Amino acid sequence: MSYREKAYALLQADAEKIIQLIRVQMDHLTMPQCPLYEEVLDTQMFGLSREIDFAVRLGLVEAKDGKALLDRLERELSALHEAVTKKRVR
Repeated sequence: MSYREKAYALLQADAEKIIQLIRVQMDHLTMPQCPLYEEVLDTQMFGLSREIDFAVRLGLVEAKDGKALLDRLERELSALHEAVTKKRVR
């Protein structure tokens, strides 16, 4: 496995951990208004974005691939907020 492949695989693994946090919340349909949840998620997202930026600057990951990972997380977050909003309306 090349360094580029390994770097991307590690970033994907970190993104999956964040997605798992989001999905646990979706499974329980609890709004991430809990300050601890928000802080953990924000910290994880920020950390991943910094990891991606570092890997891109080293030339280990294409910028478009890093952006795709972050976009996927944003879609998951959006789905969580939508699901919780629908639950509140009911």
